[in-house]
Amino acid sequence: QVQLVESGGGLVQAGDSLRLSCAASGLAFPTYAIGWFRQSPGKEREFGAAVSWDARSTYYADSVKGRFTISRDNAKNTVYLQMNSLKPDDTAVYYCAAHVRPFYSGTYYRQADFGSWGQGTQVTVSS
Repeated sequence: QVQLVESGGGLVQAGDSLRLSCAASGLAFPTYAIGWFRQSPGKEREFGAAVSWDARSTYYADSVKGRFTISRDNAKNTVYLQMNSLKPDDTAVYYCAAHVRPFYSGTYYRQADFGSWGQGTQVTVSS
């Protein structure tokens, strides 16, 4: 059974930093791209960032580019999202998800391409 568990969320002030973690089990973790998505109150879930299975490529939404960094540690089956210079607009539930295809190389922003999702972790940024 595939399981992804997010952690690291919390309440911070604008300009602060947080690091989210996504721990995976039940899948051949090093072979799957992992993405971070987020859902703000009253909005649809949106793409945030993704890292390819081999960690050679990373992808970011324009809204987080330059502030967020995604990375992975395949030895720990964990993906991280370092979030700097946080803004109130970053307030959301953050989800990690595994791509449905191992060794996939291509675009990563489509939610339909991710088949295993975590339960989410809340990030709240106060002004």
